[in-house]
Amino acid sequence: MSELMSTAQELDAADPLAGTRDRFVLDDVVYLDGNSLGALPAHVPGRVEDVVRRQWGELRIRSWEESGWWTAPERTGDRIAPLIGAAPGQVVVGDSTSVNVFKAVVAAVRMAEGRPGRRDEILVDATTFPTDGYIAGSAARMTGCALRPVTPAEVPAALGERTAAVLLNHVDYRTGRLHDLPGLTAAVHAAGAYVVWDLCHSAGALPVGLDEHGVDLAVGCTYKYLNGGPGSPAYLYVRRELQPRFDSPLPGWNSHAEPFGMASAYAPAAGAARGRVGTPDILSLLALEAALEVWDGVSIEAVRAKSLALTDFFLRCVGEYVPEGRVENLTPVAHAERGSQVALRCDAADEVMKRLIARGVVGDFRAPDVLRFGFTPLYVGFADVERAARVLGEVLEEGLG
Repeated sequence: MSELMSTAQELDAADPLAGTRDRFVLDDVVYLDGNSLGALPAHVPGRVEDVVRRQWGELRIRSWEESGWWTAPERTGDRIAPLIGAAPGQVVVGDSTSVNVFKAVVAAVRMAEGRPGRRDEILVDATTFPTDGYIAGSAARMTGCALRPVTPAEVPAALGERTAAVLLNHVDYRTGRLHDLPGLTAAVHAAGAYVVWDLCHSAGALPVGLDEHGVDLAVGCTYKYLNGGPGSPAYLYVRRELQPRFDSPLPGWNSHAEPFGMASAYAPAAGAARGRVGTPDILSLLALEAALEVWDGVSIEAVRAKSLALTDFFLRCVGEYVPEGRVENLTPVAHAERGSQVALRCDAADEVMKRLIARGVVGDFRAPDVLRFGFTPLYVGFADVERAARVLGEVLEEGLG
């Protein structure tokens, strides 16, 4: 047994989160793609069957009240809230991340209209996931704002009296770089603007601290580190003090103060419910609510500690197993700048990832040359990490000819 294998065994034996692995449906594959789609929590199929067979099949329309369907968006939001550092009553679940980004950015611009200065500019993370850029562009056209793409590092210097809203990613989806949420939020506020954070690659992997740092608005998906299932609904955070002023560009009957009054004039509901639009996707929503039970008894601080240990160990193993010069690490080494993934630049990365998957190590490929490995501390262990790096080394030693 190699030294790294022995070390992995020792680390797994001492891991306080080792037991949470049993809460998921797993096999002998090393699954390092939880930053794209989380693994299935073992109890979810039974819960979904109950929703389909009993709640829908037997209770039918009565389930809106008797099974709590109507309150599920806020109830599930309150389950997510502690994982992103939010008090209850500020998170609502529903729609996709893209739709929630649109709501948040337009609402931020509308709130900024009352601030001093000519607030007609939206700053957007130039390194963001493409959809965020597309949505920000559409929001800019709709509100008459100019769109200005800048890197997160450039944001403080780019802010000014014209800035209305700033849309940023907490973790870069390509490299795994963790951006400075507290510092950038403070800078945006000092300029009199509002900030919207995309938490897709941080929620469930590390502490976020939305309330602590005074974040205005935030959005995120639930199918990555929150393990909600493919296409599970996203969430929207609206800081409590801003809720009375949150003016959604997508008012719907579900966010009406009296949704069953069927009034022709729109009157927004109080609280986080203002972020609702139409009828919730109950099957996916309740699957997500069930999935979130894997977090019972788990602190996000313990998850962060293990995440850093896993990624540290992976980089160490890559250094030992992979032939020199065959990969380049794109992920920051400093803990304060690292999310829960490692991105490696590699020639023929697409083919390399296909061969890794064929050998039971599942990560993903990002064009043109990035191997991306996501580490979900609830079910990834140190032996998984050692095996993944070892197989990567074997694939690269063999060559692709």
